[in-house]
Amino acid sequence: MKLRTILVWATLVLALGTVNWLAFGREQVLANGQIMYLALSPVDPRSLLQGDYMDLRYELARNLQTSNLPTAGLVVVRVNEQYIATFARVYQQDTVLANREHLLRYRVRSGEVRIGAESFFFQEGEADRYQNARYAELRVAPDGTTVLVGLRDDRLEKLRGK
Repeated sequence: MKLRTILVWATLVLALGTVNWLAFGREQVLANGQIMYLALSPVDPRSLLQGDYMDLRYELARNLQTSNLPTAGLVVVRVNEQYIATFARVYQQDTVLANREHLLRYRVRSGEVRIGAESFFFQEGEADRYQNARYAELRVAPDGTTVLVGLRDDRLEKLRGK
């Protein structure tokens, strides 16, 4: 009985420790990551089962040819003066990045390239506020990990709920 109790507590500590470590990592990206804007492809901001949300599809990902890509990896993007990112190339190991170049992690799922967050949830009834979203605002870590911060319009103005 004592061994079982120790195993339960050890599993609980490990699970909570893992969750906290992942949350800490995301907080570090939010606090210290590079700000970057990715252009969005138009989508319908609705889901009857999950509440209101916007299914995010990035122009950058849509323009990548999946036939030449491994199922997961890194791409290099170049940001302009407004921090809008555009595709530069697929990252090759040990390649030195130029000024204004950054890494983004991607994965290929069901024949589509996915980068970062795939959904943006908002309060029910606020779809009109987000229909003009043209850019996703991301914070990006040096290793290409992304955290979605919010959505922006075509002038990079922040879109907010009530």
